[in-house]
Amino acid sequence: MSNGLLREKKTVKAMVEIYCRGNDHACREHESCESCSDLLRYAHERLDKCVFGEEKPVCALCPVHCYHPARRNEISHVMRYSGPKMFLRHPFLALSHLFTGNTKPGEKVQKYLERKKSRQADERRRLTSVA
Repeated sequence: MSNGLLREKKTVKAMVEIYCRGNDHACREHESCESCSDLLRYAHERLDKCVFGEEKPVCALCPVHCYHPARRNEISHVMRYSGPKMFLRHPFLALSHLFTGNTKPGEKVQKYLERKKSRQADERRRLTSVA
C-alpha cells in the first residue's frame, strides 16, 4: 500500500478516535466503541477500493462518492467534529491532510473528470436532438 493511502488511513483513524472519546462513547484506552470501530473498518475498506489509488484526493474534493449516503453522513459528522482538534493532537496528519487537499488532482482524477464532462455533453446533445 502506498504512503498516501496509509496516511489517509491514519488520519481517519485519528479522527474517529477523537470523535469517539469526545462524545462519551463506551471506548477503552486505545479502542473505539463498536459503532465507531465499524465506521473505521468501513472507511478503511473504501480506501482500499479507491479507484484513484495513490492519486486519491481528499474525500471532500473527490469526484466519486464511494460511501453509502448514510455512512457519508456519519463520516462527515466525525470529520466536522474532529477536524479542528486534529491540529492539537495530530499536527503532522492535519497539515498533511490540508496540503493534500490543496494539490492539483492527479492524472487519473483529471481523466475521470474529462470522461464525465464528455458523457454529460453527449447526454445534453442527445436530449436536445430528441426534443
